[in-house]
Amino acid sequence: MSSTNIPARRLGIGARLRNWVRGGGISTLVFALPLLLIFGLFSWLPIVKSVIMSFQKTNLVAPPEFVALDNFAFVLSDPLLGIAVRNTLYFAFLALLIGFPIPLVVAVLMSEVRKAKGLYSALAYLPVVVPPVVSVLLWKFFYDASPTGLFNTILGWVGLGPFPWLQDSTWAMPSLVLAATWAGAGGTIIIYLAALTGVPPELYEAAEMDGAGIWRKIWHVTLPQLRGVIYITLILQIIATAQVFLEPYLFTGGGPAHATITVLLLIYNYAFANSLGGNYGAATALSLMLAGFLAVFSLIYFRLTSSWSKS
Repeated sequence: MSSTNIPARRLGIGARLRNWVRGGGISTLVFALPLLLIFGLFSWLPIVKSVIMSFQKTNLVAPPEFVALDNFAFVLSDPLLGIAVRNTLYFAFLALLIGFPIPLVVAVLMSEVRKAKGLYSALAYLPVVVPPVVSVLLWKFFYDASPTGLFNTILGWVGLGPFPWLQDSTWAMPSLVLAATWAGAGGTIIIYLAALTGVPPELYEAAEMDGAGIWRKIWHVTLPQLRGVIYITLILQIIATAQVFLEPYLFTGGGPAHATITVLLLIYNYAFANSLGGNYGAATALSLMLAGFLAVFSLIYFRLTSSWSKS
């Protein structure tokens, strides 16, 4: 009996190695090795160094000093941590409340358009390709707090405003969410449009035969067919909002009165607020805490939604 007919668990190490070589294992390893090296060098090595750095006191200038868990204790005792976490949760809540349904609604409406669908898709995706600096300058012009500012002028036509927008701690975070939604919704819209092409037309035809209008077709056909995609985009948006940095950094710098400081902006301040060298140990410690939280949250989320998305 040849070794190829013997179950793998009954073969010795040498026989299994020979079968692996005959099956093209060496060529597979040769092709995969550069990818593994590059991935390890640029992905895993920085992660390992970050874990080591979180137990050190270092500013990348002076020699590092091992401090055990002092960096984590410093972060947990920082009064700004609670403010940053609360602001991050507030941003995530507003982003889900405002920014999550908008791409879905726009994609469904665009799927019903019969003409110039490509043009509408390009216009929806256009904000994504606008450079962030240009986007920020544009929205700062919109958010001019004076009565002659663009938004205040438009609202003044109906007797509202003027509003302070970015200059007020109450209005600053909703203003950032609005700008972030405009900048990032295009990619999600394209994902939904691609998913909508996979919905069987027979389902819509059956719904029409039952007398269903457009809203009933959306509720009973479109949304159930997009359930799996919706669950994926939801977790992606939650992770993205938990790591929000660009808008608070470029628009307000965390102000006014720390009203828009987020966890990632606090990490940045730990590392780079001091021009002579920041506290990189505390920055990496908080980064690991955030990564650990997101990993646990994602695991729980996928465990809870794995059956729902298929039902």
